Amino acid sequence: MTDIQQYDNLHFVFGGARSGKSRYSEALVKATGDRVLYVATAQILDDEMRRRIEAHRARRPSCWDTLEAYSRTFDKMENKLNEATYNGVILDCVSVWTSNIVITLPEIASEEYAKSILYPELEKLFKIIAAKPETTFVLVSNEVGLGIIPAYPLGRLYRDMLGRINQKIVQRAKTACFMVAGVPLRIKG
Repeated sequence: MTDIQQYDNLHFVFGGARSGKSRYSEALVKATGDRVLYVATAQILDDEMRRRIEAHRARRPSCWDTLEAYSRTFDKMENKLNEATYNGVILDCVSVWTSNIVITLPEIASEEYAKSILYPELEKLFKIIAAKPETTFVLVSNEVGLGIIPAYPLGRLYRDMLGRINQKIVQRAKTACFMVAGVPLRIKG
C-alpha cells in the first residue's frame, strides 16, 4: 500500500442537509484572516436555488472574493490563486461539484468511467492544495450514504462516487468534522 500524502492545510467538513456545514466551514476559514476566496460550485437553475445562493452570499463578509465555478472548477480556482494571495479558501461544495459532472454522464455510465472523469479533476485540487501550503483550504461536502437508495442508476452512481471522493479527501485532510444538527463531530485530527 502506498503512503497517501496528508495536507496540514486541508480541512474537510461534511454532513447531511441543513447540518450546519457551511456556517461551520465559513467560521473556520474566517479565522485565517480577511483574504478569503469562496469557491461556489452551484448555479442558479430555479427560484429555490436562487434563494439558497442569496442566503449564502448575504452571510459572507463583503471583503471575501467569490469565484463562481460550476464548470472547470479547479482550473478556474488555480487561475484565481495565481492572480492573488489568500489566507483561506472555502470550496462549497464538493457534492455539487460532483453532481455537476455526474449529470453530464450517460445514464448507464459505469463507476470505472465516472472515476476516469472525476479522479483526475480531484487530483488537480490536491495539486493546488499542495502548491499553496500557506493557504488554509476548507472543503465542504454532503454525506449521502446514510439515506435512501436512489431509484435510478445515475443517482446511485452519484451517491457511490461522492462517497468515494469524500473518502479520498478525508485521507488527505488534516482534520475532518462530521456535522450533526449544527454540532461538529471531529472524526480526524
